[in-house]
Amino acid sequence: MDQRFISQMESGFEHERGREAPPPDFPDLPLIPGGRYTDPKFLALEQRFLWQRSWLYACHLDQLPERGSYLLWNRTGSPIVLVRGADDQVRAFYNVCRHRGGPLVTEASGTLDSGFTCRYHGWSYDLEGRLRGLREERDFGDLDKSCLGLGAVRCERFGKWLFVNQDPDAPPLLDSMGPVAAHWRHVHPERLRHVESYGFDVPCQVKVMLEAFFEVYHLSSVHKATAGRFLDHRATRIVLWPDGHSLMVTPNRSRDWVDPGTVGMPSIPGLGRFSLENNLSYNLFPNLVTPIANTGLPFLTFWPTGPRTMRVDCHWFAPDWGDGERHPLWEQRIDNFNRILREDMELVTRIQESLESPGFQGVRLSYQERRIYHWHEELDRRIDPALMPQGLALEPLLAGFIDRAGAGDDATATHSRRQESICT
Repeated sequence: MDQRFISQMESGFEHERGREAPPPDFPDLPLIPGGRYTDPKFLALEQRFLWQRSWLYACHLDQLPERGSYLLWNRTGSPIVLVRGADDQVRAFYNVCRHRGGPLVTEASGTLDSGFTCRYHGWSYDLEGRLRGLREERDFGDLDKSCLGLGAVRCERFGKWLFVNQDPDAPPLLDSMGPVAAHWRHVHPERLRHVESYGFDVPCQVKVMLEAFFEVYHLSSVHKATAGRFLDHRATRIVLWPDGHSLMVTPNRSRDWVDPGTVGMPSIPGLGRFSLENNLSYNLFPNLVTPIANTGLPFLTFWPTGPRTMRVDCHWFAPDWGDGERHPLWEQRIDNFNRILREDMELVTRIQESLESPGFQGVRLSYQERRIYHWHEELDRRIDPALMPQGLALEPLLAGFIDRAGAGDDATATHSRRQESICT
């Protein structure tokens, strides 16, 4: 990992631990209006401008192990099938036949011999999405089959991680990732293997659960017997990056502490001491959270399933363990993580009840919780202002605290803001 970034983080831990107040130039963050969590019009705009126009993690290349392997993915309300083609390239298509909308596949995953065949009327397509044949072609007159290929969805890779985006005009994945890409290269994503994927359905609005992973203010109450025992939340460093991305670095209470559930597991080459002594939790906007560790990492992805319900998917990745089964400690490690996750899930269920109470006016945030406000600011930048329900837009306040150089230091962003002020 970049030594300059490490030095900047370590030099600020003691300052964070000892400060008595936020920085003097940090703004008082206004309430995030409660309607952003409950208003049907706002949630519909969120679905349209956020979930259907963002790069979203879909699966790992290991889950498409051979030519013809496919995976049916539906996390945005649009059924999408990812398939590994005859040329070994992975493509994504809407799971919709171009005749009358029949599904091309109905199983969650599988392997196709040569392509897709719609079960409704038998139209067939090759693995690259081209219309290959149809029954009773004589009845369609001068049908131009070359124009009736499957509807393509943007699909791009970072390492072996596959992302999709329903917006055909979106910038490339790598450009959208910003500084996160440089940080994640240190885990050698092209070498990581898929360990396991599973998920939980939670009865709360998706942002309620997601926001719990943007701060450590709650550790000493919700996770007192788990993560709160070994993480020093008062020393946490936070980095805000453009386009809604962010990072939270929380040091271990003891520099010598090692997760006993990981001792003896293979490590990712090159991560080193810093990731052993600290918890690095990234948010790739909008919904991917990953706390990176030397022995592997989870991708947590958060999805709306309704106005008051959501799902969190957990995908685990590890350095290559060679032939045979994964390391036997993986089961214990995942169980330990799920214990912490369940502590959050138990709480947010009650929070959802409060959100719909007349007593709830909005979300009040502290300096420690500024990643949440940063996330909401990016959401507002994506929604057409003319469509925003009255009273639900946020005042943009954090531009001067965004690290646009990717250096990983709020102080750099603050310095840049002051320099811009002098120049103007």
